[in-house]
Amino acid sequence: MRVAMIGTGYVGLVSGTCFSDFGHDVTCIDKDASKIERLKKGEIPIFEPGLDELVRRNVEAGRLQFDTDLTQAVRDADVVFIAVGTPSRRGDGHADLSYVHAAAREIAAVAQGFTVVVTKSTVPVGTGSDLEHIIRDAAPEADIAVVSNPEFLREGAAIEDFKRPDRVVIGTDDPRAREVMAALYRPLSLNAAPILFTERNTAELIKYASNAFLAMKITFINEMADLCEKVGGNVQEVARGIGLDGRIGSKFLHAGPGYGGSCFPKDTLALTRTAQEAGAPIRLIETVTTVNETRKAAMGRKVLEALDCPPRGATVAVLGLTFKPNTDDMRDSPAINIVQSLLDRGVKVRAYDPVGMHEARKVLPDSVIYADGAYECAEGADCLVIITEWDAFRALDLDRLKTILKTPTVVDLRNIYPPADLASRGFKYIGVGRGSSIAV
Repeated sequence: MRVAMIGTGYVGLVSGTCFSDFGHDVTCIDKDASKIERLKKGEIPIFEPGLDELVRRNVEAGRLQFDTDLTQAVRDADVVFIAVGTPSRRGDGHADLSYVHAAAREIAAVAQGFTVVVTKSTVPVGTGSDLEHIIRDAAPEADIAVVSNPEFLREGAAIEDFKRPDRVVIGTDDPRAREVMAALYRPLSLNAAPILFTERNTAELIKYASNAFLAMKITFINEMADLCEKVGGNVQEVARGIGLDGRIGSKFLHAGPGYGGSCFPKDTLALTRTAQEAGAPIRLIETVTTVNETRKAAMGRKVLEALDCPPRGATVAVLGLTFKPNTDDMRDSPAINIVQSLLDRGVKVRAYDPVGMHEARKVLPDSVIYADGAYECAEGADCLVIITEWDAFRALDLDRLKTILKTPTVVDLRNIYPPADLASRGFKYIGVGRGSSIAV
């Protein structure tokens, strides 16, 4: 099939590349000419394991190409995806749909014959109907069906998620569009991936409800971690104990510094705004967003309290800046709040992240010093803080670390180390939700 993918951000580039790897002919379109030129040269603008090789292979096979002009690609396409950004609108938290609406108008102007237009971008309920009106107003004779097909890709595991999904959600009442979408996703039949056809508004809600529920699980276990610290419990054992219940499950029950990234913060906020306007406020998710922001600030205080010296002039080594491992995404990363709170108290911050420092420099203050590795980062520091659980930080040489730190204090905000291992070597260790701090 012939596919046009409008937008070469994270979702658009991964989805377009994976569709081409299924054997479809895909053109990815973006107005950013420099990005398109880089892609044509094989330079991938985002970090996603395995994506560079997948792009290279399908470009060489002639199934994947890139362009700044959507005209020919849309005219030839059986399916046109809209995969542009929907950031939170400043001031009210609603999703900014200006890019989505603009894409719909451009599609309407050039589409020929029956065309399925699919929203891959995360959009509020009712957006599909709005796009239908926009297209009809722009091109009354256009034969277009608007479909919702939300994405459920995890950064760092997106290719696997696309090719072996838990489910594929397709929202449409148009039988022709349903037939086209079934053919598009037919390659997944070998993996027996469940394809859920539903009404369009329902599909749009499924995406927001999924992200909100996962954000709620994270926030719940973080609050349980706070309780564990007060009463002497171990949040990891609590999480395991409840996660073994099949009705609950173990995923997203890892206590830490709060959720971040490109989805959960903006999607929970957008859902609460939509619900409020509909007269059906979702109090649980309203609280989740508030608690998560409060938690990020609390993590900064946790680090300050761990210092055995006055904050002003102290040096804190920060390992991990991105919101999760295996991505360079700094959007709403807890590290932003934590680093800023340290700097506000006069702390000198030295940081290292395996792939995220280029993006970190765009959002963190200029006073942050960047190191070339974990041990260089820790050299002479009064405290070491682990914010992101990169694999590279999971087996540090603790004896070497003890030697190079000025003060052997470790604040492990991801609980990747057994407290006893550090305590036996003379470290002051502070985890999350593991009762009191441990020191020898």
